[in-house]
Amino acid sequence: MALLEVTNLKKSFQDTEVLKGINFSLEKGEVLAIIGSSGSGKTTLLRCLNFLETADSGSIQVEHYTIFGGEDKAAAAALRNPKQIRKNRLYFGLVFQSFHLFPQYTVLQNLTLSAYLKALKENKTLPRQERRTKAEIRSDLDQQAMELLARVGLSEKVSSYPCELSGGQQQRVAIARALMLTPDILCFDEPTSALDPELTKEVLGVIRSLKSSDTTMIVVTHEMDFARNVADKVIFMAHGIIEEEGTPEEVFDHPKSPILQSFISNT
Repeated sequence: MALLEVTNLKKSFQDTEVLKGINFSLEKGEVLAIIGSSGSGKTTLLRCLNFLETADSGSIQVEHYTIFGGEDKAAAAALRNPKQIRKNRLYFGLVFQSFHLFPQYTVLQNLTLSAYLKALKENKTLPRQERRTKAEIRSDLDQQAMELLARVGLSEKVSSYPCELSGGQQQRVAIARALMLTPDILCFDEPTSALDPELTKEVLGVIRSLKSSDTTMIVVTHEMDFARNVADKVIFMAHGIIEEEGTPEEVFDHPKSPILQSFISNT
């Protein structure tokens, strides 16, 4: 049973068709690497999944629940409601290439801010006798944040500010922050593109360590060794379509498409 199903997803910017009908599925716990040249539509696909862009048509389902599109036009329109979009975004966590940490907050505050606001909102919907105090919510989230910081190897940086961290450390904080909201699918948009080779190795090591858990991941990457050795499935995009997909062995060792063959020989 697929955790994620993407069907005939299309997106254009003015007269430029960027996504021309994307279809793929992803099982729980799988790691999907998306590769391809610049301009192939990789980041646009990721942004549509996270509702940073709105696809023009097609559908997105998580655990067979439609969060975008569908055949019923009234239901599809309802899913474009801003409130519903904010809710649907919680299915996905997104780690950007440029970290996007809040510079005025400590590492701990960066991890807990969004989770705290989400918890407060959820707390209000509970029967009065079941509601927690703000102090209880903060305590629980602080503990969760410390566990995640230990997981990414940054326990000692809990009180540091982003300006006091290396690029690799900032990206690890961004990964932990995304995990704080317990998304169904964790997405990475070129997570190492702003890092030097040593820091790239550091961040890829953290992402690799997440594979041992039940974390489902989509990684847009130009790191071919990572895609080959960590991903369960690889998608190669070109000119807005999925040109080829399969296991790392199928894609890298037995490419069928001439475009993919050329891409691999040049990387």
